[in-house]
Amino acid sequence: MNFYGLVDGSEASLKTYLSKLSGVDQVGANARAAMLATRSIKTTSKRWAIDTAISMVDLTTLEGADTVGKVQALCTKAVRPDPTDSSVPSVGAICVYNDMVGVARKHLDLIGGKHVPVAAVSTAFPSGRASIEVKVLDTQDAINAGASEIDMVIDRGAFLEGRLIDVFNEIVTIRQVCGDKAHLKVIFETGELVTYDNVRKASFLAMAAGADFIKTSTGKVAPAATAPVVLVMLEAVRDFYEMTQKRIGVKPAGGIRNTKDAIKQLVLVKETAGEEWLNSKLFRIGASALLNDLLMQRMKMDNGYYASPTYVSVD
Repeated sequence: MNFYGLVDGSEASLKTYLSKLSGVDQVGANARAAMLATRSIKTTSKRWAIDTAISMVDLTTLEGADTVGKVQALCTKAVRPDPTDSSVPSVGAICVYNDMVGVARKHLDLIGGKHVPVAAVSTAFPSGRASIEVKVLDTQDAINAGASEIDMVIDRGAFLEGRLIDVFNEIVTIRQVCGDKAHLKVIFETGELVTYDNVRKASFLAMAAGADFIKTSTGKVAPAATAPVVLVMLEAVRDFYEMTQKRIGVKPAGGIRNTKDAIKQLVLVKETAGEEWLNSKLFRIGASALLNDLLMQRMKMDNGYYASPTYVSVD
């Protein structure tokens, strides 16, 4: 499969494609991310920012102790984050392990949440240490159960060893499994890629291989979605759009826990990729605790005081 005519599937063409990438100025990326973090938004725009952030949340539970009841409760919250206020938007998606995909899809459909997609972590998440045959079965199992978004992890060992064509081909294979049934988010685990140059290289590799989204991390490894890393990935999707006229989404995950963090992400998006990315089709935030803080901040705007944390359901 030859996405966008950039790589023909050979190692030589992939090396040629990646060799044309510009390097990342680490000092400059850190400085710009720090500068953008100081930006504030007008009070009149804060409600819009909060609602936009809510609509971008991939409400996530990825624990070995997950139960049917917990996933069902999370689905209910995803559709109506605040049961007392129907103006609060639904979240971007529910993100779960494979065995909970069917539970989530069935419950969402039952409670009027057909519009909320189910995302499944796949390809031996979070390590990515499995054969391609296992990863294909993992992905197909999730899609068969009702997942319309697949969050796959790359083989970081292969990437760091320089076996980039293996990483590329694996993404292409999983993209073919997804077909038109599921969007593909490709997770880099940026905390293990070490350098910003590697993050940029992984971004362009994944996009050329057919990724619909590029995602920072699994949330299981620190550091995760740092501002400079998200900046580098946003610059990559912006530059890729200039090359191909194809917009690819970005999903930071890990460490985004409160409204202030979320608004900083929106500022990064607007000032780096552009306003076209300020929607749930092109930007998602992988989080579990974030939604509660967004809801509490929203209530404060309406009532003038912070509600008790017990007012919103504990995930």
